[in-house]
Amino acid sequence: MSLITVGTMAFDAIETPFGKVDKIVGGSATYVAYAASNFVQPIQQISIIGNDFPKEELDALTSRGVKLEGVEMVPDKKSFFWSGKYHLDMNTRDTLVTDLNVLADFNPIVPDSYQGAEFLMLGNLMPKLQLSVINQLKTKPKLIVMDTMNFWMDVALDDLKEVLKRVDVLLVNDSEARQLSGEFSLVKAARNIMAMGPKFLIIKKGEHGALLFHENHVFVAPALPLEEVFDPTGAGDTFAGGFIGHLAKTKDISFENMKTAIIVGSALASFCVEKFGPERMKEITKADIDSRIAAFVQLVNFEIDLV
Repeated sequence: MSLITVGTMAFDAIETPFGKVDKIVGGSATYVAYAASNFVQPIQQISIIGNDFPKEELDALTSRGVKLEGVEMVPDKKSFFWSGKYHLDMNTRDTLVTDLNVLADFNPIVPDSYQGAEFLMLGNLMPKLQLSVINQLKTKPKLIVMDTMNFWMDVALDDLKEVLKRVDVLLVNDSEARQLSGEFSLVKAARNIMAMGPKFLIIKKGEHGALLFHENHVFVAPALPLEEVFDPTGAGDTFAGGFIGHLAKTKDISFENMKTAIIVGSALASFCVEKFGPERMKEITKADIDSRIAAFVQLVNFEIDLV
């Protein structure tokens, strides 16, 4: 049930209408690892950090079954840093600072001990780096899941399309799906994107849930209405971690099981937004997760009497 995760391990500074934090651990690989480790271990992490990344954070990941042989530490540079401010709707944000630091020189290396992994999660990262990891694997994983964003569509579209030919599942939000496909209708957009390579497409719609596309099938997953959302940063990565964590645990990559995986991912993401950074993800128990998944199931359960 081995799972490789590739992405950033970083620091974030975040401001939302409900609070502000000047420096907290973040990064796509960090969130994926915290979510996926609830379902499958080991998590075989591939990332890069600077000399400022806290040892206690590495220890916290290790205690959850995260292997760090693939995490490069650069002793004379700082970790990737991002700062952003969210608008009142919590769906839109302004990027204030992006300091690549060690990420500018990132050349991911797959350790020998990671070879043979059955599942690969490519977190949001430069497409050429995602492709490099795929090319280093001696045997193709059972499932390759990829996350990306509009920035790479703007600056590295050709590289992105090369990666799309090699992955099984793509995760994007609705605006990214429209940009990548050139179609406003999400159904048409999904058809165009799947023609680029992925067999499955997940379109995330934030507080409005998510859509799963495969061939001519569509599944609509709800979002859990939450009273308070403190920080949406990392929610998409947490969703991805829950999604692939469930698939790796069950080893079932059918469309039917992916429906369940989307609910699991959505449940994990609903915890993530309750505190800044990955703090909430460090606290939750299996009982918490089971209860939250049950709440999601309740959203779509109904009875109807036809007269």
